[in-house]
Amino acid sequence: MAIIFKVFVPPAGVSDVKGKARIIDGDSLYVGGREVRLQGIDAPEGRQTCRRDGREWACGKGARNELVKMIQGREVSCHGLDIDKHDRLLAVCRANGRELNREMVARGFAVAYGRHQREEAEARRARLGLWAGEFDRPRDWRRQRNIGR
Repeated sequence: MAIIFKVFVPPAGVSDVKGKARIIDGDSLYVGGREVRLQGIDAPEGRQTCRRDGREWACGKGARNELVKMIQGREVSCHGLDIDKHDRLLAVCRANGRELNREMVARGFAVAYGRHQREEAEARRARLGLWAGEFDRPRDWRRQRNIGR
């Protein structure tokens, strides 16, 4: 009986990147000259607003600011996993000893998108970030405005 080994070959263009980050929004950034999307999460878009205490608040800017705060200008390292339809690197990124993908969901500034359901449930129970009020899930907000993601 022959043993067959399957070797995972990442799609063309997938690589790891490291360097200072330029934050785009709560789940996208530039690192090492590449546009990177944090895999497994979905954060509000930059122009997205939510409701808290009966008032609108700029939750998209809030999510971006939370990511900036977590990185604190330090180096970011991203492990590339795939390329999305917009040619962005899908990756798991770390800075300051934290996994940024998981932490954004745990702090309530992104929703789980295929990963991190436990962190989302805990953030929801604690009413952190987006969960402190009312919001449209980012994919629904984009769909309502015919914005491709």
